[in-house]
Amino acid sequence: MTATLAPAPADRAARQRDGGPPRRRTRVLALPEARWAAAATAFFLLALPLQLADAPAWTWGPLYALTYATGGWEPGWEGLRALREKTLDVDLLMVVAALGAAAIGQVMDGALLIVIFATSGALEALATARTADSVRGLLDLAPATATRVDADGGERTVAAGELTVGDTILVRPGERVGADGRVLDGASDVDQATITGEPLPVGKARGDEVFAGTLNGTGVLRVRVERDPSDTVIARIVRMVEEASGTKAPTQLFIEKVEQRYSVGMVVATLAVFLVPLAFGADLGDSLLRAMTFMIVASPCAVVLATMPPLLSAIANAGRHGVLVKSAVVMERLGQVDAVALDKTGTLTEGTPRVTAVRPLTGSGLDENALLALAAAAEHPSEHPLARAVVDAARERGPGPAVAEDFDSTPGVGVTATVEGRVVAVGAPARLLEGVPDTDAARAASVLAAELEEGGRTAVLVTVDGTPAGVLGVADRLRPDAAGTVAALTSLTGHAPVLLTGDNPRAAARLAAEVGIEDLRAGLLPQHKVEAVRELEGAGRKVLVVGDGVNDAPALAAAHTGIAMGRAGSDLALETADAVIVRDELATVPAVIALSRRARRLVVQNLVIAGIFITGLVVWDLVGHLPLPLGVAGHEGSTVLVALNGLRLLRESAWKRAAA
Repeated sequence: MTATLAPAPADRAARQRDGGPPRRRTRVLALPEARWAAAATAFFLLALPLQLADAPAWTWGPLYALTYATGGWEPGWEGLRALREKTLDVDLLMVVAALGAAAIGQVMDGALLIVIFATSGALEALATARTADSVRGLLDLAPATATRVDADGGERTVAAGELTVGDTILVRPGERVGADGRVLDGASDVDQATITGEPLPVGKARGDEVFAGTLNGTGVLRVRVERDPSDTVIARIVRMVEEASGTKAPTQLFIEKVEQRYSVGMVVATLAVFLVPLAFGADLGDSLLRAMTFMIVASPCAVVLATMPPLLSAIANAGRHGVLVKSAVVMERLGQVDAVALDKTGTLTEGTPRVTAVRPLTGSGLDENALLALAAAAEHPSEHPLARAVVDAARERGPGPAVAEDFDSTPGVGVTATVEGRVVAVGAPARLLEGVPDTDAARAASVLAAELEEGGRTAVLVTVDGTPAGVLGVADRLRPDAAGTVAALTSLTGHAPVLLTGDNPRAAARLAAEVGIEDLRAGLLPQHKVEAVRELEGAGRKVLVVGDGVNDAPALAAAHTGIAMGRAGSDLALETADAVIVRDELATVPAVIALSRRARRLVVQNLVIAGIFITGLVVWDLVGHLPLPLGVAGHEGSTVLVALNGLRLLRESAWKRAAA
């Protein structure tokens, strides 16, 4: 990944001022690797049916030649460059094997190898480019400009990158905070979901910390800048994702682990098979034929197919069931996981606040439905997420809310409105009770609010004509399959998952108790999640992180493997993660891990089968006289056998066994 993923702040500001087009993701065919791989595949698919139909060689021969040229020149060139550095990589070996196969008439075998490796390189380049796109897009969360308040009280719009520690900025309603800092004056609700993942806006007042890129609510804030723009939480997220993505070394497939020895050994052996008989007076043609036969039977076609079909079949099967696994290497890595770290909001929960408790006070004269209807009528004009939760709950229980008059909203306190001749206030209990006499109703409301908050809910007080009438409890709802998923992951890995969340400890503890998680870490910023992942990995664990937000992206990148929840997941999380749960079915996480483990077992089986065939044919060719047609038949037979064995994971029963 490139070191610089975003334009300068001034460039972003110019783009926003000029109304320029939004940043687009890299198109597949914009990558040269993808264009060459597509061309090679197209030529191969044109040539193959002509050859199988016994068409004249002049019809399909040039098409195969174009397959070799378009798909093989880049890995061949990279292989030659590696050779200059005294390294013999498998890409060069594949090109040599393909050319060797073509030299003795096995043109199709060689072309197939070329297509496989060209496609693999294109997929790797695409994954890298898309991740870089998302990291660049993250910087656009931070505003390009900010309103700086000068010493004389004047206001000036400046580029956010020009702010320095100690400056004072003004954040108006609906604006994004321009820098990390602390509130000097004002009160408002700030949506911090991009940083902490909390589902609800957080009340901010004098002395509270705010972060660049978070969205201000209806109040006005004066903020003192406490961090340089290059060191904001958003900027640090970008750096962490970039560094972790750049340094994360994927577990190499088996053939890559023995790449150097196998490559060197095959080249040396082929030369020996050709030159040694010549030294003892053998015929040049016979020696060349034996050497080419050796190259064919010793070529790693069967080994390559031993590895890829099980993994690709598992990928296809998972895709049919809503899990997008981005590469064969990722599918292999999933099977190695022995520890799981789960985000809370949007992962174990649905990510949307809902009313979970309606508690009218005795003596208010209201039942649950009446209390909820009054609150919904007052909240209806508000855009606050809590207001929408109250209105939605009222609509589920009955007709739409009544018309409210004289609506007024006070940031950090709540709303007031006149509903059917009564003044209804809905808001934070601590703030609303400040102006209420110390009566039995006020004390009862305070006790109810404390009980709800102790249970991890957000308490919302409702007063009618200045008298407490009841308390509502709002919380993010647990996914129906969350507890079962936690149990399945515990069984698969031998360890209960860890909960990593930016939410408050009480809400997190309540949820953890419901799903059976004991290791809970709450109130975390993105860098703290990365530290938790590295702590687990430092203990020798291979960690899978499951999350959905921008704040989860650094941990997704730093982990052994990352899975993003797709329906509400941020673009950065989706691109950074190694796999995506498209349908938001949490239960597919343990299923795909189990499927990966079965694919890894099939890879081992196939490698054993391929090794037996290759060893037997090589020994036959060296010790006896292996006829070329029989060598080709044995080579192709082993290739077909391991391919069919790997394709078993395409069956529906394979997913059902994994899900069970």
